[in-house]
Amino acid sequence: MFALTEDDLRSHILGCGDGPASFNALLTRQGGRMVSVDPLYRFSKDDIRRRIGQIYVKVMEQAQKNAHEFTWTRIKSVDELGRLRMAAMEEFLSDYPLGVIQGRYVDGQLPHLPFADKAFHIALCSHLLFLYSKRLSEEFHVESIKELCRVADEARLFPILELGARKSRHVDAVMERLTEGGYFVTLETVPYEFQRGGNQMMRIKVA
Repeated sequence: MFALTEDDLRSHILGCGDGPASFNALLTRQGGRMVSVDPLYRFSKDDIRRRIGQIYVKVMEQAQKNAHEFTWTRIKSVDELGRLRMAAMEEFLSDYPLGVIQGRYVDGQLPHLPFADKAFHIALCSHLLFLYSKRLSEEFHVESIKELCRVADEARLFPILELGARKSRHVDAVMERLTEGGYFVTLETVPYEFQRGGNQMMRIKVA
């Protein structure tokens, strides 16, 4: 979803709003360098496991209800999606205690991150910015993206859709404001699509 190259995977990566995702664990196992930041990481492993159990059924019910919004090609069914997501969360949970000790899972959230300027090469943010456009304002998006570009050489956001598989109401205005502010902003098609029409990421650099 982020069109990451082999060189990208060898760089220092920040994952913002990662939640109980497995990318940090998998990349670290392969020798990569990554830090994930999320307010979820203020909780213990047992607390997070309980929270996952509490919301899992509801999340799967919503996926079944909105199945028409997704492309069932790589993932064949809601049941398979559930199995894959649970496997990824178990991967995360098995890595989480050591990752906290190593500083790979950090408690924090946008639009103010606890990192120094240009601490990372790439900042990735998936299924947070733009997806929740009804709840998160245009101003929040602009300030958050500026913060990602403060702590990293570039930011990549995916998808640019909001809930309902519609282009986010903030995309055009955010791109215009960032461009006027001296940022170089592009929309790029990527070889990944699960939400229908959700095959574009936004890449932002300081111009």
